[in-house]
Amino acid sequence: MKLLWRAYERLAMLLGLGGLAVACLGWLPFALVLHPFLPRQRARHLGRRAIQRGFRGYVWFLERCCACRFDLTALDSLPAAGPLVVVANHPSLLDAVLILSRLPNAVCVMKASLLDNILFGAGARMAGYIANDAPLKVVLESRQALQEGAQLVIFPEGSRTGNFPLDPCQATAALIARRAGVPVQTVLIEFSSPYLGKVWPLFRPPRLPLRCQVRLGQRLPAEGDVMALTHALENILRSARNPLPAEPR
Repeated sequence: MKLLWRAYERLAMLLGLGGLAVACLGWLPFALVLHPFLPRQRARHLGRRAIQRGFRGYVWFLERCCACRFDLTALDSLPAAGPLVVVANHPSLLDAVLILSRLPNAVCVMKASLLDNILFGAGARMAGYIANDAPLKVVLESRQALQEGAQLVIFPEGSRTGNFPLDPCQATAALIARRAGVPVQTVLIEFSSPYLGKVWPLFRPPRLPLRCQVRLGQRLPAEGDVMALTHALENILRSARNPLPAEPR
């Protein structure tokens, strides 16, 4: 039975990675064709909705076919809250997928290299996602998106967590919130294993069942000193409970 379960874990990994590739490639031709011809706001609205619904379907697929258990109900109250800077810890590659699957008008600050990725680039550009390669550009474009009513998703560590429970946070999220005058909503992501974390190889099978709970932390007003707000965010995110990376089995 142990050997069969390990075989299933490997199959689930292939299904999970393959399912994400299929979902992204399925939207790719539509994003390439529609983006140049639609008005800017219409393209972004459609692009964000498509990503939200596509990722929501993908999360459903992981739960039904890959022994994943996600508790994301805490996020369901956020779309009605209006513009927010949504700040989360970053233990896994799945983090953005989980958050964006519940936010229909979200803009994500992402690695610049992903905008040139065949799987994510066209859809991300259509949705108006923001590359993290130029700090001033990130702040200005994020403020504009928030002023237009979007919710901004940003991982203030700048990359997946390397030193658990949290790497030092950059001041970008707090600066954006101050410039835009919108509150910061902290989100705590907690996994049962460090699957797809920074030191977990992409093709190393998960330990199933994989459980994840997403909790809302404190919502902070965009007031006071930027560094003080950054330290407050870091203290809240540090309370997320995630296992330390383990050696391969």
